[in-house]
Amino acid sequence: MLAYLAFAVVGGLALTGFISSPLALVLGFVLAGFGLVPQHVNPAQLAKRLLAVAIVLLGFGVQLETALAITGDAIGLIFVSIVVTLGLGLLLGKWLGVETTTAHLIGSGTAICGGSAIAAVGPAIRARSDQMALALAVVFILNSIALILFPVIGRVLELDQVTFGLWSAVAIHDTSSVVGAAEAYGDEALVVATTAKLARALWIIPVALLSAWVYARSQRQQGHTKLALPWFIGGFVATAAIASYLPSGNEVFTVAFAIGKQILVFCLFLIGLSLTLKRIRAAGFKPLLLAIILWLTIAVGSLGWLLIDF
Repeated sequence: MLAYLAFAVVGGLALTGFISSPLALVLGFVLAGFGLVPQHVNPAQLAKRLLAVAIVLLGFGVQLETALAITGDAIGLIFVSIVVTLGLGLLLGKWLGVETTTAHLIGSGTAICGGSAIAAVGPAIRARSDQMALALAVVFILNSIALILFPVIGRVLELDQVTFGLWSAVAIHDTSSVVGAAEAYGDEALVVATTAKLARALWIIPVALLSAWVYARSQRQQGHTKLALPWFIGGFVATAAIASYLPSGNEVFTVAFAIGKQILVFCLFLIGLSLTLKRIRAAGFKPLLLAIILWLTIAVGSLGWLLIDF
């Protein structure tokens, strides 16, 4: 009964917006550590199903025309940063001895938009719940640090509003922290960061599809499986198109997007329930080290690009 009560309380807080994504993940991990996982609940399976729904609903928060209106320099920076981060993630992951799937998830979260990218790419490559939980955990840690650190660095370097906004959008993982850091820096930085972040978030679609194709190809070589494209990627594109070209439903879209965000928080709680100390010890420090190296690479590299161009 205690396990069911704890599950209901924390799950309810996650669904109603009273706790953040990182806290939901941590609380799920704590409950799992104390053995408070309901006997008849399969958190990994439930999370897999709900993640698809969350991704589709999050599409209602994307304005395609606004996202695609980013200028050439920003598009170039976004593209290069994504390709370099994903490629470097796989290479460094192999060198450090991190599981390929975990390394790809960390690279995707760092390259695109944190938890949302991991949530989308994970099912595409048939990632286990513990692999997704590890990737989410290390990305959330660095994401929280960036929220505090970036405005300080920006002021020390005396970055202008546009440069800081673009830098935040490229080098900080999750949208919430991008918005928070840019808002602390100035109104113009906030507008620039939000717009550029939308363009960056659109890369979830091709990266998830490419990941699914590469995974299926590797499995076919072993005679295991065929390509199975995640249905929610098409759903994400459809809801983004609806939100972009049917403005009369803005209020409904806003509500749907908010529901999607809260379902995603609840999914992170479920993923936390699937993570055990045994699995963390088995993974070791290497996933965090990989995430740190990737984050420093994209942060320093993108700032250098912007200082040269702007």
